[in-house]
Amino acid sequence: MKNYNIKTSKRVWFVFALFGIMASSCSNPDAASTEQYVVCTTNIIADVAKNLLPEEVQVISLMGAGVDPHLYKAGQKDLEYLQKAKVVVENGLHLEGKMAEVMSKLSRYKTVVKMSDGVSEQQLIRVSKEVYDPHIWFDVELWKGATTHLSEKLTEAYPEYKEEIEQNAKTYIQTLSLLNAEVKKLTASIPKDKRILATAHDAFSYFGQKYGLEVRGLQGISTQSEFGLKDVSDLVKFLVDREIPAVFVETSVSEKSIRSVVEGCQKKNHQIVIGGKLYSDALGGANEAGNTYVNMVRSNVNTIVNALNEPNYE
Repeated sequence: MKNYNIKTSKRVWFVFALFGIMASSCSNPDAASTEQYVVCTTNIIADVAKNLLPEEVQVISLMGAGVDPHLYKAGQKDLEYLQKAKVVVENGLHLEGKMAEVMSKLSRYKTVVKMSDGVSEQQLIRVSKEVYDPHIWFDVELWKGATTHLSEKLTEAYPEYKEEIEQNAKTYIQTLSLLNAEVKKLTASIPKDKRILATAHDAFSYFGQKYGLEVRGLQGISTQSEFGLKDVSDLVKFLVDREIPAVFVETSVSEKSIRSVVEGCQKKNHQIVIGGKLYSDALGGANEAGNTYVNMVRSNVNTIVNALNEPNYE
């Protein structure tokens, strides 16, 4: 007899519960057709979907402001939304690590779109033989490809809105092109020897690769990975040696790890500051600077540039 731990048992329960609800709804035609949603895992993806779809189609985000998708566990309300969804949209590349099994099974019955399918394998950052960095939205050019892919899938799901979705996609892609040019211009203003982006976890590699910054994360690409004293001391040494003026915290990750880095630098008589909060795996709330994808990218870039630019360390 196999021994199942508590985590495995909960995961199995969740999958069975999901498909139990789906089976009951399929036996009741009225229940299956009363409400149709486009359900997105993260609010970053939901913001894109809202820009593409007409107002008649409701877009739901399972994860709200400041939520870490690496650690997110779906609940009963999520089951209800997934059951009602006409289209489900996820990032893919194991960003939603704890929901991967559910998404795989759900794709047998519903349209499940992966934003990452709009990015070629050659454009992805490989972390290991079978693992790719999932944070594709921080390269605005890549996100344009992901957005185009989503718009194509939405026109297939909603042929009655085909023209509107295509026009919305065209307008939004133009907005992203302007944003990409803006980011390039702003990041180019940082002195080359200070273009170091140090954060809690390695969410910004695509950003660094695209816009010319060296990225250092205390944790790996997932916040599920652990960091130790050596990771802290290595990052401290690097920052002290390079005389970097600022490090950054993230809105969806605890500040504790980065504050330990700041303390370590100060003990070595290197004055370093927390340059601000960056939106990494989630948008901000409705009244925050990073309340849309475009605003999130713009807010992050302004925070980075202001903290690393020359007046701060002269």
